[in-house]
Amino acid sequence: MKRLFLLVVLAAVAAGGIYYGLQRAQPSYTEVAALLPRGTIALAHFPDFKRTRDEWHQSDIYKLYQEPAVQEFLKPLNVQQRDASAETLDEIERVDPKNAFVAITSVEGNNPHFLAGFRFHGSQSDAETMISKWRSHLVRDPSAHETVDYETHKIDIVGAAPNQIASVYDGRWFFASNDLAELKAILDRVDGRAKNPPDTLESDEIFRAAMGHMLPSYALLLYLQPKGLSGRLSQVNGAIGANVSADQRALLEQMQTVCAAAKFDRGKIRDVLFVGMPKMPEDRELTRSSLKLGTADTVLYIVAVLNPDRLAGISLTGAALPLGSWFQKVFEVAARTGVTAEEWKAAFDPEAGALAEWSQTAHLPSIIAALPVKDLKRAQRIVDALTKAIDEDLPWRKAEKNGVAYYYAQSPVALFAITPTIAISNQQLVVGLDSVSVEAAMARSEPNAQAAKSSATLANSQTYKTAAHAVPAPTNGFVYLDTKLLYTRLDAALRPMLLVSTAFMPAISDYVDATKLPPSESVTRHLTPMVSTQFYDKDGYVTESTGPVTLDIGLGLPALGWALSHHQQN
Repeated sequence: MKRLFLLVVLAAVAAGGIYYGLQRAQPSYTEVAALLPRGTIALAHFPDFKRTRDEWHQSDIYKLYQEPAVQEFLKPLNVQQRDASAETLDEIERVDPKNAFVAITSVEGNNPHFLAGFRFHGSQSDAETMISKWRSHLVRDPSAHETVDYETHKIDIVGAAPNQIASVYDGRWFFASNDLAELKAILDRVDGRAKNPPDTLESDEIFRAAMGHMLPSYALLLYLQPKGLSGRLSQVNGAIGANVSADQRALLEQMQTVCAAAKFDRGKIRDVLFVGMPKMPEDRELTRSSLKLGTADTVLYIVAVLNPDRLAGISLTGAALPLGSWFQKVFEVAARTGVTAEEWKAAFDPEAGALAEWSQTAHLPSIIAALPVKDLKRAQRIVDALTKAIDEDLPWRKAEKNGVAYYYAQSPVALFAITPTIAISNQQLVVGLDSVSVEAAMARSEPNAQAAKSSATLANSQTYKTAAHAVPAPTNGFVYLDTKLLYTRLDAALRPMLLVSTAFMPAISDYVDATKLPPSESVTRHLTPMVSTQFYDKDGYVTESTGPVTLDIGLGLPALGWALSHHQQN
């Protein structure tokens, strides 16, 4: 009998463990997606307030903010609203919200219909104390109030039409909406009265496909179905006079979904951005051939596959960042001289790279852009056309060194020693604002160059290798930013200038005390490279970033985290 009882207990414990494991294994979005209607247009989801706050306190950027020297420097800049923020955050902590969300379920005319809610672990009275303050700021006339009975619930409606908000409690859930019918529908889903339970966002194939690319656990999720807003976007563009090209419009129409998620990951921030759309027909995979142009002093490296036929749409997939707009201007200049996209594609490989080098002895970084050359004669004709089209009054001097053709233009601005330079060989086209950096890059680009094999190159840097392996291999775009090296150079260049400036302009001291600038090592010990990669995966383009901050929605996490903990400082 005792043995049977022991077996029953063990089975119960095992079943409980399995159930708990399955619950823990569920993606963060599941509970909320099961409550929202299938046609939901947009969603913002914040799963766990306390967990995010705790992870924020372990992040590199928070530890940087907590450095005593940094706190001392920032003290004059701190906003003195601690009492109000402390009270608000104390209320949130008591409520302990989980699965907080705001969703746009539909758009009628110019009025979006929204649903919002969260599950709380504090008391309902604590939740109501916090909610009543927020509600009073959202409606024009909070004194207007009525109660509507629905099933076993009492729905509070505050405000005068059309500016009304209906809210209701359902167990540990709180929900609010500006559409009473939507609020009743979500109550039906929570209580199990829905006539068509599977008709939810969770069962939407497009939504589920997008979620398949997201982080399984995240601090913040943003989801959008552009087609649900396509008509609104056209009206907005018309109202502001924006000129949307046919290619841009075509790309927007192909987008099925845009989704992004971010989280704190072992001190870093990691985010993923997914754009669901067909693969571009002329996409080709990156080789990162321009990596050999970088050195140990490279602070920034960007590489992307460009499409001359669709340059206007590059930024829509997040591939090229500033690189696409820069090359777009070059294409536009060339087009005025009669150079076609077909000639570009015949002359150059579409993989464009850009690097910023900042040596310890330089006051400013040197920036170069590069394109692999496929047909030297055609490429030279395009460069000749460009030098004449960029500025008719700007003389260019042509020279040849070691089989490389150089074009030098002396800037008319005497204050800066800027010498725009273009270099072209049968391997590479390199463009820069000074001849020294362009010539050095061309030397490293040669197949047998000893400099390219040196341990002092970017490709051989352990810092770069570690950062590059922290994200999936890119096929469409890649960005590397050495934040530690960048700050070190900025500190060395700007600190003396700030100290001198305060002597001539004492008013600067009202905003920045240059004598209290934190030591460089206090900052750089918390900085690591920021890296971003883009690739096509099954049904869309994925951009994944990691670093102290990141390039997509991860930029918002430090601001959110600072807001969550600011009242605890000093």
